[in-house]
Amino acid sequence: MVRRVSCGLWLGAAMMYCVAGAAADKLSEMQARFDHEKNPVRRAKLLEKLGDAQFDEARRAFKANELSTVDTVLEQYRDNVRVALEGLKKKRTDAQKDSNGYRQLEIHVRRGIREADEIILRVPEEYQPPLQIVRRDLDAMDRQLIRMLFHHRDEQAAPKGPEPATSPEHPAGPPEDQ
Repeated sequence: MVRRVSCGLWLGAAMMYCVAGAAADKLSEMQARFDHEKNPVRRAKLLEKLGDAQFDEARRAFKANELSTVDTVLEQYRDNVRVALEGLKKKRTDAQKDSNGYRQLEIHVRRGIREADEIILRVPEEYQPPLQIVRRDLDAMDRQLIRMLFHHRDEQAAPKGPEPATSPEHPAGPPEDQ
């Protein structure tokens, strides 16, 4: 009976090692596809699947108490978002008129911010600073994407410039009694 239990434990550990290895291989394959993609819209769309795989890897590493791996994976995600965003910006299209790629990236970055928030809340305090930097960078990129997607609304809502306080025709202040 003891042999069966110990064999079962070893077999379970070996299976987990194989699954983790297969997940790492899949992640590196997806990363290679992302790195070699030249079209910025397709790259932004690839980030959806790659980012989900990276979040899965970060969760797995957290459960295994490999907190430095969690940080590395989230930093790689942030760097991938930066590459995708820069590619879309170089494309020089109006994000509001042609939002393909921008929308997908913004939605996924928001998901990345939530994932980072969840991890930051659960890791020990000494591991939080690098994760907070990643979260702050993701938030800045998300804000940039939102401005790019909705910039015309911002321009209409913002005042065009300072209004003159007085004009020669209508002096400022209450009218004088005569």
